[in-house]
Amino acid sequence: MRILLTGASSFTGFWFARALVQAGHEVVAVLRRRPEEYPDAVRRARARMVCDCCQTVCGPAFGDEAFLKVIEQRGPWHILAHHAADVTNYRSPDFDVMAAVANNTRGIQATLAALSSAGCRHVLLTGSVFENDEGAGSEGLEAFSPYGLSKAITAQIFRYYTRRADMVLGKFVIPNPFGPYEEPRFTAYLMKNWLARKPATVNTPAYVRDNIHVSLLAAEYVRFAEALAASTAPIRINPSGYVESQGAFAMRFAREIGRRLNLPCELVLKEQTEFIEPRVRINTDLPKTAGWSESAAWDQIAEYYAAGPPT
Repeated sequence: MRILLTGASSFTGFWFARALVQAGHEVVAVLRRRPEEYPDAVRRARARMVCDCCQTVCGPAFGDEAFLKVIEQRGPWHILAHHAADVTNYRSPDFDVMAAVANNTRGIQATLAALSSAGCRHVLLTGSVFENDEGAGSEGLEAFSPYGLSKAITAQIFRYYTRRADMVLGKFVIPNPFGPYEEPRFTAYLMKNWLARKPATVNTPAYVRDNIHVSLLAAEYVRFAEALAASTAPIRINPSGYVESQGAFAMRFAREIGRRLNLPCELVLKEQTEFIEPRVRINTDLPKTAGWSESAAWDQIAEYYAAGPPT
């Protein structure tokens, strides 16, 4: 397939781009910046590797005139894989929901019309388990955050306009991915402390979350994209990984990494008394990718951190 991919410099986007190419598909990745222009080293490294494995176009934003020209001049297309999303200050309670929605859906009618003219009938949209009414969990499945709300509204807009354009929408819902080249989030924090021979503290060990190896998530993304291309009706998937408390996941991570890197991987699990987020939020679909190796995925993580951070 010939796939137009947005958001390829992100943690998951980079893995999706590489997995699609390794599966034999032709990917044109639209990046907002040239690799050297990204401010942080990890994103620069991801963008460089995307440029190495994919055709890339640097500069356009989703739905703008330059993006429409890419659609018109570089087609035909089988799938638009819209993975990019506005994540500016996404953890903040002051995250601007409507500005993010506007950026995520800019020029959607013109974009879908241009895609249709270029032979594209399928749109693959990335969603989040932290949207309202996604996955399973406690507290009524409300939006997890303003960012989650922006993703849910974005999905409804795509649902409406793809149907009007007689296109087929696939929604790929992401839980909590982890692995090489991620931002400084939970597992990166664990590794930073352990490599410095310091214990790592887990402040919210009682939350039940769904952590998935990014290599498995990418394999599921490829499988889903291929299923979407053959579908005549909207489809969705909520791939799941390790469903357990954050304390149990941290202990799992410590066991797997500790024996591979010969590190003590000490943990301090705090007693959690505050629950400002839902206690449980998880995905629901067991992965079906054949040939993926869990042991090899842990090896990749150990090798990545043993080699040191990208520069």
